[in-house]
Amino acid sequence: MNTVRDDRSWYTYVLRSLKDGETYTGSTGDLRKRFKQHAEGETRSTKGRRPLELIYYEMCKNEIDARTREIFLKTGMGKRYLKSRLKRFLSLTV
Repeated sequence: MNTVRDDRSWYTYVLRSLKDGETYTGSTGDLRKRFKQHAEGETRSTKGRRPLELIYYEMCKNEIDARTREIFLKTGMGKRYLKSRLKRFLSLTV
């Protein structure tokens, strides 16, 4: 039986700043390591927006799929998808 997650898995993720409520979308081959980098201020794009929380992620089987999904989620249609997908969660945290 094949496992779902393996060393080649990639992730598309969304972080939310607890400071300003804004979101950041990215992709990585190691979600735990990347989130730690964001949380510790090692990432320029989110350094001033800490603390952060991981509010959404998707696993992809390869880097190209993850990066393509990241690009989509940054579009207007992708943002609407996330808003709809996370509607219940976002309404509890406003």
